[in-house]
Amino acid sequence: MRLHGPAAVSAPWLLGLLLLLLLQLRAPSSASEIPKGKQKALLRQREVVDLYNGMCLQGPAGVPGRDGSPGANGIPGTPGIPGRDGFKGEKGECLRETFEESWTPNYKQCSWSSLNYGIDLGKIAKSSFVSAGSSWPGCLRLNGRSSCCQRWYFTFNGAECSGPLPIEAIIYLDQGSPELNSTINIHRTSSVEGLCEGIGAGLVDVAIWVGTCSDYPKGDASTGWNSVSRIIIEELPK
Repeated sequence: MRLHGPAAVSAPWLLGLLLLLLLQLRAPSSASEIPKGKQKALLRQREVVDLYNGMCLQGPAGVPGRDGSPGANGIPGTPGIPGRDGFKGEKGECLRETFEESWTPNYKQCSWSSLNYGIDLGKIAKSSFVSAGSSWPGCLRLNGRSSCCQRWYFTFNGAECSGPLPIEAIIYLDQGSPELNSTINIHRTSSVEGLCEGIGAGLVDVAIWVGTCSDYPKGDASTGWNSVSRIIIEELPK
């Protein structure tokens, strides 16, 4: 930019003029003490200073400085003011603990001394009870010259168990010696036991039977020979 007229003054000259004005200017105690002629001179000097200030151009921005080093941790603060109590909650429900009664075993035993029941088909013995399970510990015997099979099983009120399956045991006997006309005649203590589900409440007749096996001929059966036989019935909790 280029200035014309009174403003076209070199910068060194203006700087000298400003320094001279700063040395000569003295703030009066009041405007009334300065003569009018001198007041005009001061006003002219101030106009020149204002004109010089308007001529100063702002240079380009400097390079941004680098981040300083992280400062040290400050002194720990004092504990804060304790918080206030919260709002009172709603009243809860009153719950009472309940204890189930302990289960007492419920069972029944029917026993026979030397039952020695020699039927091959039919009911052997029975015992009345409300039951979910039963067992037969006693002697079972099967005899025959040729191969044969007998089946011992339980019934509940005359029907075999269907929940889930029948309670049974079998004895199979192979043929003896035809040349010597001999037979195999073994007497052994055996057990027939199991669980039956879905039996209704009330009195139940539990009986043990003997019968044939499917697809095998009948033999000479005997139950409870020369020993104690039992029907043990027990009611189980659900």
